[in-house]
Amino acid sequence: MLKAIYEETGSPLDVLKLVDTDIAELNAGDVRVDVLATPIHNADLLQMQGQYGISPQFPATPGSEGVGRIVEIGAGISHLEVGQTVLITGTSTWAKQIVAPAQNLIPMPEGVDADQISMLVVNPASALLMLNDYVDLQAGDWIIQNSSNSAVGSLVIQLAKLRGIKTVNIVRRAEVVGDLEALGADVVLVDGPELEKQVAAATNGEPIRLGLDSIGGASFAKLVSMLAPSAKMVVYSSMDGAPVSVPPMDMIFKGISFHGFWLAQWFKTATQEDMQKLFGELVGHVANGNIHMKIDSAFPLTQLEQAVARAMETGRNGKVILRPQS
Repeated sequence: MLKAIYEETGSPLDVLKLVDTDIAELNAGDVRVDVLATPIHNADLLQMQGQYGISPQFPATPGSEGVGRIVEIGAGISHLEVGQTVLITGTSTWAKQIVAPAQNLIPMPEGVDADQISMLVVNPASALLMLNDYVDLQAGDWIIQNSSNSAVGSLVIQLAKLRGIKTVNIVRRAEVVGDLEALGADVVLVDGPELEKQVAAATNGEPIRLGLDSIGGASFAKLVSMLAPSAKMVVYSSMDGAPVSVPPMDMIFKGISFHGFWLAQWFKTATQEDMQKLFGELVGHVANGNIHMKIDSAFPLTQLEQAVARAMETGRNGKVILRPQS
């Protein structure tokens, strides 16, 4: 059974290898699943480099989400069936086949796009939870985000649009403005020295109640300066790796509060009901075409090196997908 492994941290292209292993035994409560599609996330690459919040246990197989089809069910499981399509969560997925606890698998409706469903956990869930959990946003409210053309940023735009929430989207390259406007972005601005004045003009000075940062450094400080009193600022990534700084006056006089978001922490306390509610909503949006995630390219697992090399390139137009059954 083919799967990707690495036994030390380093450059993914140096440490990652494809191995043929014995088929794992199936214990009570476990399910055997053929992996149909699984994305390559930046977090996967960072973890291989030893630059992520969780240290792997070696030998490690990358991947944190995917979609698969059940081929065998262990004892004590009554809610899943052989042949059923399932969303895979919390299990290493860069493999032709996996054995996972039943609680890590969420039944999916037949006929949905496997590639889209394979990306349902990390980015869509993060975008939806950040919109839901920090500010009681209503239709007509404004939010602001940087890295707006990222996977999470584009989903924030789409999900906010469905609720009538208005988005200010800061980007670094003018060529992505049209793409974001096509997704439903209300305002898209290229970062620059006049940014604060441009945002004020575009929003008619209306309060911005939520900020979402994935860059850090100076970009973070700019977002904070444009937030309304009592707004929330949420940091979910650090693209630049630069420390964030907050002007003391914003903390003292504006009462802005600051939060870090990490999906893994949400999963630690989420109940089955929480997950069913979250993913039920997201699956509905995918099935109805309300949200769509860009795919740059797809590779069979046997072309792992080419797939990872493409995922590490800048200027991609979407995610790289592995299709292990191809």
